[in-house]
Amino acid sequence: MDSDSSLDVVNSALYRYKKTNFLFKDPMRPKDLDALLDLELRPTDVFVVTYPKSGTVWMQQILVQIMDAAHPEQAEDLTNRTRVPWLEEQLIDQPFRDRPDPRIFGSHLPPDMLPCDVQKKRVKVVYVWRNPKDVLVSAYHFAQSWVLLKPPTSFEEFFQQFLDGDVYMGSWFHHVREYFEAREHLDIHFVQYEDMLKDLRGEVEKLCLFLGQSLTEEQMDRVVETSTFNNMKVNPKANYKDLVEKERYSKNTMRKGVAGDWKNHFTVAQNERFDQVFKEKMRDVSLSCSWEYNQPV
Repeated sequence: MDSDSSLDVVNSALYRYKKTNFLFKDPMRPKDLDALLDLELRPTDVFVVTYPKSGTVWMQQILVQIMDAAHPEQAEDLTNRTRVPWLEEQLIDQPFRDRPDPRIFGSHLPPDMLPCDVQKKRVKVVYVWRNPKDVLVSAYHFAQSWVLLKPPTSFEEFFQQFLDGDVYMGSWFHHVREYFEAREHLDIHFVQYEDMLKDLRGEVEKLCLFLGQSLTEEQMDRVVETSTFNNMKVNPKANYKDLVEKERYSKNTMRKGVAGDWKNHFTVAQNERFDQVFKEKMRDVSLSCSWEYNQPV
């Protein structure tokens, strides 16, 4: 195992490797992360990739429901966390345990740290991204509940850390840019969090088309219904409550599932500063953010 003294320290909870920040309290070290490149995948595998707090849990639920509808004989009576294990937490999640195809993997890793087979075998990648102001707010609250992180002393402190890329998994701007630039090399489908809020069924239909899964209207209705935020919040297989009980989180991490909550946290000056940084770092990336969404009553 790599000596912790040789790691690039971000803070007492994080170290940086290849522009990405990882947890000291997680057993994975640079040599373990490098070994991920050589993992053998199957062409039928599916990856859901996100920057943290961008709709990961939501997409896990949607993909599990789609695959269960399309392949009912292979459904497993397990939590979504177990059914969509994290690649970079393989020492804990055991993503390569014996499980039926199509296997779904979760990851926050940038494209150059994913297994080479993702590109070689044209493994399907579903990339979910969310407006970074809400990501920042969600990550701030998450940092106060995840026992592996150092809780921020204030929102102002975390705001600057986020802009500097000194948070878990590093810079949002770098992560989104890297995947956008990798779209010509990967079999990738981009899903915007706010678009799922606006038209969940429409986004599920696009996902089914990308994944090559044909569902009946009744099956599609069920996928959408079981994947609403209210239903997920009370579903023990989807809400990660078991990780609270295992003392990995200090409290439930599912919050509001809305767009625009950043307005309740940002000052005018912070919003202006964020807009400036966003313009500088994303000026040549043709992705249009939805900064808020008023959900119909």
